[in-house]
Formats: sequence, C-alpha cells, structure tokens
Amino acid sequence: MRKLNKFNPLAVGVMIACGASFSYADTQLEEVTVTAQKREQSLQEVPIAVSAIGEAAILENGITDMTDIQKLSPNTTLQVSRGTNSTLTAFIRGIGQQDPLWGYEPGVGIYIDDVYVARPQGAVMDVFDVQRIEVLRGPQGTLYGKNTIGGAVKYVTKKMTGDTEVSIGTALGSYNQRDLKLSASTGLTDNLNIGAAVASFNRDGFGENVITGEDQYDKDIFAARVSLEYSPNEEVFIRFAADKTTDKSASKHGHRFNPGVNGEPVLSSVYDTESNLPSDNLVETSGMSLTAEWQLNDAVTVKSVTASREGKTDTVIDFDSVNTPSFDVPAIYDDEQFSQEFQLIWQGENADLVSGIYYYDGKASGAYDAVLAPISVAVNGSVDTQSLSAYAHYNWQFADQWNLNLGGRYTKDDKEADVYNAVIAGLGSDFSHDKYYADTTDPVVAVVRTDYTNSDSWGEFTPRVGLDYQLSNDAMLYASYSTGFKSGGFDMRGVATSNPRTSEGYAPETVDTVEFGWKLDLLSNRLRLNGAVFRADYTDMQLTTQRLLEDGTTAGDVLNAGKSRIQGIELEASLALTDNLSANANLGWVDAEFIEFMSGGENIADTRDMQNTPDTTAMVQLNWSLPVAGGELVVVPSASYRSDTQIFETPSVLDQEGYTLVDLTATYYSADGNWNLGLQGKNLTDTEYRIAGYDFGGALQTGFYGNPRTIALTGSYNF
Repeated sequence: MRKLNKFNPLAVGVMIACGASFSYADTQLEEVTVTAQKREQSLQEVPIAVSAIGEAAILENGITDMTDIQKLSPNTTLQVSRGTNSTLTAFIRGIGQQDPLWGYEPGVGIYIDDVYVARPQGAVMDVFDVQRIEVLRGPQGTLYGKNTIGGAVKYVTKKMTGDTEVSIGTALGSYNQRDLKLSASTGLTDNLNIGAAVASFNRDGFGENVITGEDQYDKDIFAARVSLEYSPNEEVFIRFAADKTTDKSASKHGHRFNPGVNGEPVLSSVYDTESNLPSDNLVETSGMSLTAEWQLNDAVTVKSVTASREGKTDTVIDFDSVNTPSFDVPAIYDDEQFSQEFQLIWQGENADLVSGIYYYDGKASGAYDAVLAPISVAVNGSVDTQSLSAYAHYNWQFADQWNLNLGGRYTKDDKEADVYNAVIAGLGSDFSHDKYYADTTDPVVAVVRTDYTNSDSWGEFTPRVGLDYQLSNDAMLYASYSTGFKSGGFDMRGVATSNPRTSEGYAPETVDTVEFGWKLDLLSNRLRLNGAVFRADYTDMQLTTQRLLEDGTTAGDVLNAGKSRIQGIELEASLALTDNLSANANLGWVDAEFIEFMSGGENIADTRDMQNTPDTTAMVQLNWSLPVAGGELVVVPSASYRSDTQIFETPSVLDQEGYTLVDLTATYYSADGNWNLGLQGKNLTDTEYRIAGYDFGGALQTGFYGNPRTIALTGSYNF
C-alpha cells in the first residue's frame, strides 16, 4: 500500500455520511524521514514546520517541476516568474522575491542537496532523479543562514545502492507534450558507484505570438546529472555530482488587459501575445559539488561540502505586447558562485550538536535595455558578494520528556557594486541594437543618470531558542523563537539623478518569529495531525518599486519600507482510513499587514498589502489504491484552493480572485514493481488564473497565467 502524508476531513465526512464502512486492521501511516536540521530525523521529531514530499507522492501527484509543490505545503507560493519560463518566484508566509533582477537577494532559500542556489533563474527545476522535496517554513537563519528569512526548499537527490539499475520514463500529453527521462547507476567496484540521469521536457505552446506565429508558453528543456559515490569503508562517504540544465523555451510576453499603445485590440486568448520581438531565449544553469562525510566514531561526524554554480540568461520581454518597440526589454544575466561548508555533528546520549562554518563568494552581473522608441534606457552592472558565517545548533534532552534547542549564527557580508544607467538616443545600446532592431542609426549616449562603484558590509547574529515536550511516544508539542535576515545591497535600477541616495544602497531586512506547534500521531498511528501557529515581526522590509519619470522613462527603487507583521496558522494531516484508502489535507491562513510603510516621509501602510500572499491556502485529497490484474492502481483526486492574491503591494487590475484547481491522477504499478503507467489530469476545470504581471498603467498592463487543462499519459520501466 502506498500512502501520502496529509489528510482530507471533507472527504472523510462525505464517506461517513454515505454510510461507508472502514476496516482499520493493521492500517498505519508510514514514517517520514527529513534532513530539515541537517541530519536525518523522523518528521514527527523535528520541532519546526516542514512538509516532505517523497518519491511516490511526487509520481502520484503528477509533480513535474517545483511549482507543483505549492499545493502540498500551506502558506507557500512557488510560481514561474513574470516574463520567464524557468525563473522561480518563491514566497513562504508572505516573504519572498518577486523581482529576479541580478543582485537582489531572495527571501526563500533554494537548495540542491546541501548546496545553496543563490539566483532564481533556472530554479523552477523540473523534477527528476529525486528522493524527496522538503519545504521548511519560517526563518531558518541558524542552520541555513541569510536569505532564508521566509523559509527554504530542499531538493534531495537519491543515493546509489551499488546495484545495476536502469530506469526509463516518458510522458505524452496535451499540447504535444513529449518528455523523456533516463537514469542509470551501477557499482564499478565494491566501494565505487557511478550514476547518471538525463531528461528532455518538450511541449508546444498554450498560445502564440500572433505577429510571428511562434509559440508562447511552450517548453524546450534538457537536463542532465552525473554523480560518483565512493565509500572505502562504512565510516567514509564521498560524492561528486555535476548537473546542467538548458532551457530554450520561447521568451514569454504578457497578455494586455487594454488596447495597445497604437490602439491594438485586446487578444481573445490570455496565452497569446502580439510582439515585434523574436522568441529566442536561453537559460543555462550548471553546477558541481564535492561532499565528503567521515564518521570519526559513534559520536562525531565531520562533513565538507564544496560547490560551484553558474548561470547564463539571454532573453527578451515585450512590456507593451504590440508590434512596435515602444517598451521592449532585451536582457542578459551572468551569475557565478562558489561555496564551502564544513560541518561537525556530535551525537551524545542526551544531547546533539550540529555546527559549521560557511563561506560564499558570488558575482551577479547583467544588462538590459528598456527600448522606448525613439529612445532607450541602458542599465548594466554587477554585484560581488563575499559572505562568511559560523553556526551551532544544540539540542539537549534535560529531562525524560523535555528538550531544549539553542542555536545561533553570525554572518558577515561584504558587497561591492558597479551600477550604470544611461538614456540612449536610439533603439537599444550596443549589445541589443544590432541583434533585435533593423534601425540603422547607431545608439548614442544622451544622459548618464547613474554611474558609481560602492561597497558596504553587514554583520548579523541570528539566534534561535526552542523547547519541545514529548507528551507521549506519539505526541510532541514545541515552542520556538527564531530570527533571520535578508542581506542588504544596491539597486541595479537606481536613477541617481532622481534619487541621489541610491548609491548608498539599502539595509538588511530582519525578522523575529515566535512559533507554537505540535506533531501528533493518533488513533494507533492512523491519524497524523501536525500544525503551527506563528507570528513574525519584520523590520526594514525590502520592497521593489517602479516609478514613471517626467521624461517618460522608469526608475526603480528598493526601499526599506519599515515594519510589517505576519501571523497565521498551518495545519497538515493524514488519515489512513483502510488498508487501501487514505485522506490528506492541509490548510494555511495568514494575516499579513504593513505597520509602517514610509514614502516621502509619510506612513502609507493603510494603502498597501502584502504581495503574493493569499490569506488562505488549502488542499484536500484522497489516495485510493486497489488491486488490478495482479498489480496496484493508485487513484489520487485532489482540489487545491488559493484565496484572493494581490500581485504587488498596491492593488491593481493584475490582482487574482480566489480559485480552485482540480487534479486527478491514476497510476498503475505492475506486480513485479518493474514498471508503471499513469494518467495525469491537471486543472481539469480549465480554470484561468493569473500568477504574475506588469503594471505601468493603461496600455502597459500585462498579465501572465498558470497552465490550462492538461492531460498526460506517463510510464516508466525499471531494468
């Protein structure tokens, strides 16, 4: 029997009302293992709010990329960013990063195994060769450091067994979907294993550019991963891993809400666009890591994680979505990072310790042209970051049922930025003019608005203290106080001629969070009920704004807006009804408000609301397995709800009303376990919902949308 790890009270009530009878004999939920605290623990022993989605749940929920995870974790938003195909917008408990411009720091940390991914480009990450995905909610400043002020998402890959294993999977579906995944591993010797996985994800567009006929919202991604694992003895484990993803999906342009700048009519399909720009788009991300773990004795383990990653993006965004260069933005990004982490893990009889030193060195560079014919704005620059931190997390069982958690991390950040902003007479600067426009007039710099180099440093201590009480073997209560911070920086769009203080940069954002939670296994381990109540107080909250200047150009500002308060509740539950039927659900509720939002010396908090933070998220689901032809058929119907969502802090036409998505999957597993077939239906009611957009007023209001109804036939075979 396969089981997921959540609960559906509505479905239970319906079954009871219909007179369904249940046999509870030997029906129990499975234990879930997580590494949320950088060591393997049972989910029910971890005193933080965390959701874990394992390999079976990933398959049976039809999860294909990171954005599908959001329905399985309360108070979580994971969406494709505006104007892109593989850049991730991640928000947890109201905190995240909407603007993926280089140099800006995320509020939710993304990890591949133990490696931090600093930039959101390419972070949507199609799911393959994965053991589980963990979503950690709330600040993780002690163990995971800066930029996990809202939480963290961990992508955990599989370890090899040493046996020769080959798996091939495919999917064929709506819009000419054609995916192929291949993975293989074997033992070269008794101590050395090698493995590789490749995947190709392809799909035609949900719409088209009505000018060029090229696809909109298509998919063209190739990804590969290779790893070597060496264990000379039981105490030593070494893994080298390398991965690369290439995304050639067409550049994505928005859908206009109003007639265009030249009176162009609104298109009938929200997935269509009208653009003079080509669909050429390239996002490449790659990385390497070396992990070495040595168990010195029964109590002490040391670990080293060395990693480097880089990413390159070459894309275009058509803000006006018409066949003229009235607001086009060709852009390039170039990112690279190196990190080194040393850990010492100690396990005593009544206490344990996770400690370490972490070093990060990264450079984020980029350039874009805002083409506003007959002029343009050219922006380019880079940010160099060096970060060094030391941390420790100590857990002490000072009585039979009581545990004290103490943690702290000190982080020192050094940043140096080069920022340039100029008005150009002509269509784009040198990097985009010849590539995208037939105009023969060479670009000429008319006005340099920003040109500076500056540096700054920040140091921050982020403590954590927690107490948990083991009420019984199956019930744990906890309370914690934790802190986090998002690093300060420099505004890449800043216009010094209108805001001379832009060269001074902006300060870090900090949070203090109090959380009370519970982990319960009830009814002889048939019912799992986990939850948390929290309150977070933010200071110097960083917000990105856009202003229209008198010359018709725009200027960006990153503000430390002031103070905000976010409080809420999260519930996750699983109920094993019978040997072949389980019910799952989660519910998140958030009350988020600005306390202080300073603009022009005035507190305008009453006119602003949190972006990308619906006050209610919910999911209900059944997991029904039954014997068929000697094998097992698992049917998973689910419905996920998100209440009204404001895209930016200021209300606008972009804001999305509440909606529900209905999914249904059916997966058949063969009797020998060697193959499976699946039918996956997503958004079966074909609900139209907006996930992002741009709002420059009137003809320059454009939206980006979630996927329409899709159906796919999937299958895999294990040799």
